[in-house]
Amino acid sequence: MRSAPTILHLDMDAFFAAVEQAAKPSLRGKPVVVGGLGPRGVVATASYEARVHGVHSAMAMAHARRLCPNAAYLVPRFAVYRQISDTVMELLSRLSPLVEPLSLDEAFVDLEAGGIGDDPRAVGERLRADIRRATGLTGSVGLAGSKLLAKIASEQAKPDGLVVIEPGTERELLAPMQVRTLPGVGPATAEHLRRAGIVTVGEVVEAGEAELVRLLGKAHGAHVHGMALGIDERPVVADRESKSVSVEDTFDVDLTDRVRVRLEVDRLADRCVRRLRSAGRSGRTVVLKVRRYDFTTLTRSETLRAPTDDLTVVRETAARLLEAVDITGGVRLLGVGVAGLADYTQEDLFAQAAERVESTAGEESGPSERAPERPAEEAREAGPAERRWVPGQDVRHTRYGAGWVQGSGVGRVTVRFEEPDSTVPGRVRTFAVTDPELEPSEPLPLVLPGPPGLPRQLSPASVPKSRSGGGSGTGPDREGPLMP
Repeated sequence: MRSAPTILHLDMDAFFAAVEQAAKPSLRGKPVVVGGLGPRGVVATASYEARVHGVHSAMAMAHARRLCPNAAYLVPRFAVYRQISDTVMELLSRLSPLVEPLSLDEAFVDLEAGGIGDDPRAVGERLRADIRRATGLTGSVGLAGSKLLAKIASEQAKPDGLVVIEPGTERELLAPMQVRTLPGVGPATAEHLRRAGIVTVGEVVEAGEAELVRLLGKAHGAHVHGMALGIDERPVVADRESKSVSVEDTFDVDLTDRVRVRLEVDRLADRCVRRLRSAGRSGRTVVLKVRRYDFTTLTRSETLRAPTDDLTVVRETAARLLEAVDITGGVRLLGVGVAGLADYTQEDLFAQAAERVESTAGEESGPSERAPERPAEEAREAGPAERRWVPGQDVRHTRYGAGWVQGSGVGRVTVRFEEPDSTVPGRVRTFAVTDPELEPSEPLPLVLPGPPGLPRQLSPASVPKSRSGGGSGTGPDREGPLMP
């Protein structure tokens, strides 16, 4: 434990939903839910206005719609979220060389390693101001002498606040909190402790380490007891290595045709390899994940002789793994991943170059076999003249300018035309889905550029305000892991 609160934890407030509210003036101050919109979709993030109705991340989207039917339900725009996340992480890197990102919207920073220790509170306030100026969004900051307490502090600071836990006050602060506050205490452990009459962190301390070891085992019991005392010696670790790269899709209707399942596995392998190459990595182990109609989940893997990023190798390996899985009755989810990551090898580079030659030859003689990176339903159903518009999608009309899709159906698409720096909601217009003047577009920046070194802020009406509801609800927003 440190003698000064020099570990900082930043957690952006309702990140995905806040980005959508900042980009869409008509949604500011209103409930917004971001996630999969199909019958089996899951909530990724809910704005604070939606959380007061009981909506939270990881909830089934159908249940969220019942709880908050008047919310705006939007598909995630991960490319936008990653761009904004990069801006935030760049600001953190200016504070210290030790920045440990946990997700797109959350990170630890070791201020001591950056030579900052005299006034951590001032550093935290300056960081929050810099984030608002650069992105138009708000973040909550916690400062303490350990990662455990810094994260707890940022939770208490939500939304749009800053909390400092001074060393020496940890026991008093933790005592009344629920045991689920402690890292490593999940629902099963909490229930086990509850049966023993232990509900709060203070009661964990009173029970003593010996009792915790008896209840939870030697390693887990000692860990939980130490956390309850506020003891956390974990360092801030920069550049944590990714262990795997993976993608997955959940289907609105169970897939029962083995040929269709194989095509989906090929498409997922293609997306996985593109992600692998963009990260500059290769991998030794191909992993296939299959969730069947009855929710049973099967994972199969095969380790190769050497790391690879070759699309053909990954496709064929995933196909072999699929042959060993019983999909009778239907499949509701498929995933393909590559684990055991390594840097590119010379062999990998030759394989990649050979595939590029084959791809070029294929384009000369006919369409490429590479599957388009778009939803499975769209790829299967959309004809040459048909386009699919999804709620939240960025579009541009030749006459009306930039806007976003509010909804579509029966051959029509409804668009609201507004930009992030608008002070009032934009006009709504409806078009045929095949209207040649309406096209998908790149998202507009949340903050307009100004003179060098002085970015122009959004107008006050454009900046998301602090939401009612106090805490963060179900925890930080993040793009969760795609494979186990």
